[in-house]
Amino acid sequence: SFRPLMCFTLMFCVVSVTNVPPPHPAIRPGFPVPVNTNSSGVRKAARFGVYRYNNSSNDLFLFKESQITKAMVQIVRGLKYILHVEIKRTVCEKRDHSSLDSCHFQRKKNLQRMLRCYFEVWITPWTHKVHIPVAHCH
Repeated sequence: SFRPLMCFTLMFCVVSVTNVPPPHPAIRPGFPVPVNTNSSGVRKAARFGVYRYNNSSNDLFLFKESQITKAMVQIVRGLKYILHVEIKRTVCEKRDHSSLDSCHFQRKKNLQRMLRCYFEVWITPWTHKVHIPVAHCH
C-alpha cells in the first residue's frame, strides 16, 4: 500500500519511504546495475513515477503501471531507480482521487491507452524523500 504523496512542485515529493527494501546486497555505490523488475522496491519506485505522470498529465483518467520492462538501481546518496515502465489508462477519473491499487484498466476499446515511460526515481529513505527528475512517457 502506498501513502499519499505531498508534492511541492511537479519534481519534488515527500512521502514515507522507510519501508523500501535494499535492492541487492552486492550492489556497490556509483554503478547502475540490473535489478529484479518484480521486487517491492522497484514496484514502489515505478508507482512514484506514475504519480508524477498523473500529476502532470491533462488526461481525465488516472494511469497505472501495467508492466515494468527493465529496472536498474544505482546507489548514490540514496537509491536511484532507472525504470522502463508501460502504463495504461484506468477507469478511475482524476477528480475522484482514487487509490491506484483499486483502479482497474480501461476495458472500453475507444478509451484504452498504453504509454511507454522512462522514469528516474531517486529515493532517500533516511529523509523520507522521493525525487523524480525524469519522467518521459510516449
